[in-house]
Amino acid sequence: MDGDVPNIKKWNILYPVYINSKKTIAEGRRINASKACENPTCAEIGDCCSHLKIPFAIEIDKAYPRDFMQRGRVRVSLKREDGTLYNPVISSRKQLMLHVAELVPRHPGRTKKQEPASNSNAGPSKSGKGGRKKR
Repeated sequence: MDGDVPNIKKWNILYPVYINSKKTIAEGRRINASKACENPTCAEIGDCCSHLKIPFAIEIDKAYPRDFMQRGRVRVSLKREDGTLYNPVISSRKQLMLHVAELVPRHPGRTKKQEPASNSNAGPSKSGKGGRKKR
């Protein structure tokens, strides 16, 4: 390994489940549901880490232990070798989760995906009348 990147086995692990608003605390969510985002992916978390100027490594082949069907995790390094922070605003893993959960809904790939879904609600709706009358 080069001197710029230390051993990633000592980096913090961030599973997408930690910031997923669809999961309960028992299922692995680590932050408040109102601050969490809906179904984040490892790629989106990685892009948010690069936006925050925090080194990261995506491990696609790893699974979350409580839900082994949930594939992928992100390893992040909050501190340099000398102990100084990469981003002075983010000093803990909890703060990183909150910042990433705030950035994921504004991710470019996510905003394009959700635009067609909002236009599909304009279709006609049934009035609820019809069927057999009760006597």
